Amino acid sequence: MERLRILIADDHPLFRHGMRALLSATPGFEVVGEASTGEEAISLARSLEPNVILIDLQMPGINGVEATRRILQARPQIRILVVTMFQDDASVFTAMRAGARGYVLKDAEKDDILRAIRAVATGDAIFSPAIATRLLDYFSSDRASVPKEAFPTLTEREREMLDLLAQGLTNLEIARELDLSPKTVSNYVSTILNKLQVSDRAQAILRAREAGRRRDSPEG
Repeated sequence: MERLRILIADDHPLFRHGMRALLSATPGFEVVGEASTGEEAISLARSLEPNVILIDLQMPGINGVEATRRILQARPQIRILVVTMFQDDASVFTAMRAGARGYVLKDAEKDDILRAIRAVATGDAIFSPAIATRLLDYFSSDRASVPKEAFPTLTEREREMLDLLAQGLTNLEIARELDLSPKTVSNYVSTILNKLQVSDRAQAILRAREAGRRRDSPEG
């Protein structure tokens, strides 16, 4: 039986070393490389062609979500498992939209992480229990649109754009949905981030979903 070739992408040396030690001591796994930035992960994915990449979301330069998207554009056969401490809805759904096949938390038991690696390697999707609960809650309830009163500085078109962002659509998918050019969508997204005073789309998505929930809550 061939061993699974694993690439570890995380900016914390201690985590990389610990994961390498765990995988090296486990039959059926081979660590073929380590990356400390998103750029390194993209480069090593192309040169090493691992079966599975373990990737964190927050890394210097290109973050884990964008690295995932670029890796899969070039090597769609690679399976990507997010291993992170972030468990908010925005992080989970942007990672899934980028193409990650699984999402586990760093505090998961060793056996659970090994099981997740094997699962994504065979094409399955797998999530930590806390993440699975979030997914079930999300899909079992209606997704609220972005309320006008929550973001009064946004135009009608910008609220429509933010609503699509909150649903996890990429810029290209939004462009197709609204029959706009990708550049126009990118300009809209930049304007939305500036008006919301957030640094990236994940934070914008989180704010939009929180606003929708507040509006639909019994207290609201």
